[in-house]
Amino acid sequence: MIKAILTDIEGTTSSIQFVHQVLFPYAAKNLPEFVRQHRGDDAVEAALNEVANQAKLDIDNTEQLIQQLLEWIAEDKKVTPLKALQGLIWDHGYRNGDYQAHIYPDALDALIEWHKQGIALYVYSSGSIHAQKLFFGFNEGGDLQYLFKDYFDTTTGPKREAASYSLIHKAINLAAENILFLSDIREEVDAAAEVGMQTAWVQRDTAALVSDPQHQCVGSFADIQLPS
Repeated sequence: MIKAILTDIEGTTSSIQFVHQVLFPYAAKNLPEFVRQHRGDDAVEAALNEVANQAKLDIDNTEQLIQQLLEWIAEDKKVTPLKALQGLIWDHGYRNGDYQAHIYPDALDALIEWHKQGIALYVYSSGSIHAQKLFFGFNEGGDLQYLFKDYFDTTTGPKREAASYSLIHKAINLAAENILFLSDIREEVDAAAEVGMQTAWVQRDTAALVSDPQHQCVGSFADIQLPS
């Protein structure tokens, strides 16, 4: 019986285009000045220290750190300190009304219905927890934060590694088989299934829908069946 649903965001609840054509360019455009202006802020300094450690850079060389961050954005790297800084920059954009997060209508309807049914909802995304809360707080569907009990990001672990899902089901305090994980990435649903989670591989390009006996393979949230 499914007692909790864990969902990815990009490509699953939301269009990849929103992330790549709106959020990423906004962060890239605003990151240099944001870092220069906010050096000394605790959250920014913590992220920059991680950048310096990972890239073997001088923590005092602000421009070099900025250049490294911009390179990671261009390469779409899932690097935790970059995600933390992007979240801080996107905070300004959301609150300033520069954009609203996209959500597929079928995802919105299903999430609301599952919440009404008493199923606990969680998010697991490569974006920082702060960015996830902004995404669902400033959304085309309204403020959707009430739907979710908790959020997980790459501080838990990489999304394509089974160990991350083991940590998540223990944090949720449910047996893995009582959790349904939703993602558009095959390697992610494979990793979740490896620890015993139920899975739905969400493939928005229904013209190229791939079947896989290990996972539910669906084109939208409307097609998802909750195993009993």
